[in-house]
Amino acid sequence: MALTESVAGGAYGGARVVHEGILRRQSARESAARTYARALPIVPVRARGLTIEGADGRRYLDCLSGAGTLALGHNHPVVLEAIRRVLDSGAPLSVLDLATPVKDAFVTELFRTLPPGLADRARVQFCGPAGTDAVEAAFKLVRAATGRTGMLAFTGAYHGMTAAALAASGGAGDVRVARLPYPQDYRCPFGVGGPLGAELAARWTESLLDDPKSGVPTPAGMIVEPVQGEGGVIPAPDDWLRRMRQITADRSIPLIADEIQTGVGRTGAFWGVGHSGVTPDVMVLSKAIGGSLPLAVIVYRDDLDVWQPGAHAGTFRGNQLAMAAGTATLAHVRENGLAERAAALGSRMLSQLRQLQAAFPCVGDVRGRGLMIGVELVDPEGEGTGPGEGPAGGSGVATNGPEAARPPRPADPELAAAVQRECLDRGLIVELGGRHAGVVRLLPPLTISDEQAAAVLHRLSDAVAAAACAQQDRSRGRRHPDGPARRTG
Repeated sequence: MALTESVAGGAYGGARVVHEGILRRQSARESAARTYARALPIVPVRARGLTIEGADGRRYLDCLSGAGTLALGHNHPVVLEAIRRVLDSGAPLSVLDLATPVKDAFVTELFRTLPPGLADRARVQFCGPAGTDAVEAAFKLVRAATGRTGMLAFTGAYHGMTAAALAASGGAGDVRVARLPYPQDYRCPFGVGGPLGAELAARWTESLLDDPKSGVPTPAGMIVEPVQGEGGVIPAPDDWLRRMRQITADRSIPLIADEIQTGVGRTGAFWGVGHSGVTPDVMVLSKAIGGSLPLAVIVYRDDLDVWQPGAHAGTFRGNQLAMAAGTATLAHVRENGLAERAAALGSRMLSQLRQLQAAFPCVGDVRGRGLMIGVELVDPEGEGTGPGEGPAGGSGVATNGPEAARPPRPADPELAAAVQRECLDRGLIVELGGRHAGVVRLLPPLTISDEQAAAVLHRLSDAVAAAACAQQDRSRGRRHPDGPARRTG
C-alpha cells in the first residue's frame, strides 16, 4: 500500500512539474496581452463535453466553453466525426472562397436556421476566422450600401479588438461612433429600470436621430447585441429591441445584430433576436458556428449586396474543417432542440442562483438568458451613487431576483476575482465580465446535464460563500486593526 501511494504520489509530483514548467515558459515567452491564462493557470491536455483535464491531473467543469465557442462542449462525437470525414476524404482543407460540397452543406444548414424574412433573401460573406473581422465586414457593407459613414452602437457593447470593432465597443478611447444607452435594470442609466428605463432609452435614440443639431448625422448602420456578454450579461428587453428595429427601418438605417456569442441556441432561441421576433438586416456570426474551429461570416439582405469583387476578403475564409464542424453543430442543435433545453435549464439555474442573491448581500444581481448567465458581485457596504446607480426595476426579462428593489451597490471586481479563484480551486472554470469586471459569467455547453448543472451551482455557491467570508474577515480587520484578523504573521 505504501509503495502504491508512493508511486501515485511520484506520478502526481511529475505531473505538477510538467504543469508548472509549461506555465513558466508561457509566462516567459508569450505576450503581456494574454488574458485568460492569467486568471486560469491551468494546462489543458484532455477534454470531453463539460470536463477538462489539466497536465497536473486535476479535472475541471468548464463554464467558459471557449468564450461561448463550444456549443456542444469539448470534442463532441458529431463534431469529431464531421472533421474525420473531411480528413479521410482527401478534400482540400483551405480553398479561399471557392465552392465546395462542404461549404454548400454549411450554407444550406445555416440558412435553414435564419430568422424568417432573412433566409429567403440572404447573402453570406465568409470573412477572416475571427468574429471581429466579421464586424469589420458588416461595417464596410452598410457603409458601401448607404453611402454613409457613421455608426450607432451602445454603451457596454463589445464587438471585437480590431480598429472599427473596438471603436464600437464600450471601452473605446478614440470615439468615432455615436453611443446610445443600452437599457438595463440593475444599473439603469436613467435610474429607473424596467419598461420605463427602456422607453427612455428608445426616446433618447429617436431624439438623437431626429434632432438636426444633435451632432449625429444619419448613420450607415446600428449594431446591437441581443444580450450584452462582455458588458455584464445584460439581456435586451424584447419590446425595446423591436423598437430599435422600427426606429432603424423608418429611417432606412440597416440594423446589425451581433450574434457572435448569443447565436446557435445559447440564449434559449437559435438566434438571440428570436426572442423578440426581430429580423435584422445584417447578422454577424462566429464562435459556435465553427463547431469549435475558427469561422466567421456575415449574413445580410440581398439588396445590401453592392460590393465589388474583392471588397472584403481573407486568406483563411475557406476553412473546410470549420465548415464541416459547423454544419454538424448547427444541425445537432436544431435537430435535438438544444435551444429549447437551454431556455428551460437556464431558467432553473437562474432561479437557484437568486437564492444565492437572497443569502449574500455581496451578490447584487443575477441575470441572463438561456445558458448565458451573470452574477454581479458588489460591495454591500458601498454607497450606490453616480450614473446608473438608481433604484432597480423589473423588465420581465430574466434579471433581478428577490432583492430587485435593493439599490445597486458599487461593483466589486476584487471580490469577483476572488470568487473566480475559489471556483478554480473547486474545479470550476468561470469567466469575468461587466463594466468593472465584477460579473461572474457562466457559459456552459448546451449539452450540460441536469446533474452537471447542479454540480456547477454547488461549486459556485461554495465559492461565493468562501469569498464573502474572507471579505468579511478583511472588513472586520480594517475596522479593528488590533483584532484577530490583523494578527496573522
